[in-house]
Amino acid sequence: MTETPKRVRVTAHAPTRGAAPSTRGIALPGSPVDEAEAVFVRALMRSQLRLALGTVAGFVLVVIALTLAVALIPEIDRFVVWGLPLSWLLQAYAFYPLIVVFAVLYVRTAARNERRFRALRDRE
Repeated sequence: MTETPKRVRVTAHAPTRGAAPSTRGIALPGSPVDEAEAVFVRALMRSQLRLALGTVAGFVLVVIALTLAVALIPEIDRFVVWGLPLSWLLQAYAFYPLIVVFAVLYVRTAARNERRFRALRDRE
């Protein structure tokens, strides 16, 4: 019976750490953190989260309103466009422009939030 070789851990010597340079943008592990910038980043993250939740809530409300309008207003079916009832066309195609409008509004507002953050960060 052959004996299995004993496991050996192979490691490299850890380099000595010098003074870490301060960075802008992505924080590297072990780099110094500016407290003011950390506060600004947390505020930006909260602002972006509020914007995202508000955008989703607004979109859901508009979709629910459109769906209820189609379901509760039977007169919409009297209008015929290209041989199809208007309610069908609304259900099939009205949501895509809504998605585009909410997406454009979100992107513009998120970019404005980030510009404000950069202005605050660079002012210090």
